[in-house]
Amino acid sequence: MESKMISVLSQKDVSLLVIRQLETFCSPLQAIDIHLLMRSIDMVYPRLEKNFANSSNKYFVVYTNDGWLPRFDPFHSVQWMTFLYYLSHELYLQQSNLCDKVYYLNKIMNSVDLFYAIELPDIWSAEHPLSSVMGRAKYSNGFFFYQGCTVGGTRDRENNLYYPVIEENVRMYANSSILGHCHIGRNVQIGAGALVKNQDVPADSIVFGQSPNIIIKTAH
Repeated sequence: MESKMISVLSQKDVSLLVIRQLETFCSPLQAIDIHLLMRSIDMVYPRLEKNFANSSNKYFVVYTNDGWLPRFDPFHSVQWMTFLYYLSHELYLQQSNLCDKVYYLNKIMNSVDLFYAIELPDIWSAEHPLSSVMGRAKYSNGFFFYQGCTVGGTRDRENNLYYPVIEENVRMYANSSILGHCHIGRNVQIGAGALVKNQDVPADSIVFGQSPNIIIKTAH
């Protein structure tokens, strides 16, 4: 199916931009690496289009004669962050060590840690996501985070490792964290500065405070 996504740069120019940034911050790329990179970008564009098409952000969609269409601007930092995550993840699936370089590039360009091995969902986004770390967890559509947020694992006394399960439409406000053996229900808002660690949160809730003394209120 032909893409309907509007892009500020052509896909070729986006590919050249990635190559230029990688060679500036990492090392010169071999011809085989450039070929794999461009093939992986082909795989990334449909994911990017699907994500942006479901956004309510005015910078991610634009109204045209054909209705609302997704828009990709590589010079919008959150959009570039999203693209680089998808690209690093695709390269990881291709078992290419380029995934490390693209992951590192995303850190340099956007001050975020989106590890290439994590499985972010089809529909997710962020706003001002500086210093956020998205670690291993089960993520669901509608996930959204702000600056300074952390998702990651914890270990018990037997050294077993646990990661959160995050249901649909969970929003993490600034400097909040979800760690360890947590099940976060649908439509939950994790308040600014809140820490949820090894605790479950029911659906349709707002969370304040820090574990083990979090405050859970029903969202109206």
